Amino acid sequence: MTSIELLADALAAHRAGDRDQAAALAAQAGRAGSSLADELRAYLGGDGSAPVYDQPGAFTAFIRGGGNVGLYRALSAALAERYDAEKPESLLDLGCGDGLAVVPALEQAAHTPARIDLVEPSAALLDGVHERVPSAQCWQSTAQDFLARDDLGWDFAQSTFALQSIEPEQRADVLRALQLRTGKLVIAEFDVPEFEEGSPAHLRSLVERYERGVAEYGDDASLVAQGFLLPVLLGIVSGQERTNWEQPAEGWVEQLETAGFTDVDVTPLADYWWSPAVLITAC
Repeated sequence: MTSIELLADALAAHRAGDRDQAAALAAQAGRAGSSLADELRAYLGGDGSAPVYDQPGAFTAFIRGGGNVGLYRALSAALAERYDAEKPESLLDLGCGDGLAVVPALEQAAHTPARIDLVEPSAALLDGVHERVPSAQCWQSTAQDFLARDDLGWDFAQSTFALQSIEPEQRADVLRALQLRTGKLVIAEFDVPEFEEGSPAHLRSLVERYERGVAEYGDDASLVAQGFLLPVLLGIVSGQERTNWEQPAEGWVEQLETAGFTDVDVTPLADYWWSPAVLITAC
């Protein structure tokens, strides 16, 4: 069996709750030369219980390395162009992280919104962006809790690779709230392929893509894999402690239109190891 087949079987074993078998199959795949397999075996050999985003250093290394360098360069440039074209007086960024997208966009744009609201549930990440955009109002909150307040509206709202972290039913509520209170919404997300979850084709696809992702990080591969990529991957596979609910671009369009947006447009943003990134504009 190839390392890809062995790793797909390891993920199937993990999905079935057989952690020991998953580790044994990962060890076999590692002997076949898979870097992802070595990381998976090490992860399963530990307690494997730390929630993703609990290790800000791992997430920072992930988001500031590998293919994310080019991805975020393209994203910030695209956002800056839209600030200058729309000239919003108020800007909302939901799930801003440490500002990797919004800070360069504001620096590149000729137009700066008079009011900027940055929302991020991680205090560690929010501290980083507050230092870089001192004029912004920073809110440590989930999107759901923040939008429960009804005293704010925005000319321009954005969310970059963050709405995927909200369960679909709750995300529908977030999008409805945004439709009522924003002039324009811009979302950056991945146009992921559609599979039956847990099917052999799905597991093979996950392995192939994650193998490429881990390979991009060189000396930081273990930090990124152990602290971020593997918790996300195993959450997708098992459905437990899941942190991402992605969908194809057409799924985002359908969900936005259901929320009440009438003009939705999808444009390519960048190629990426996981899936092509797209920019979705709705008003």
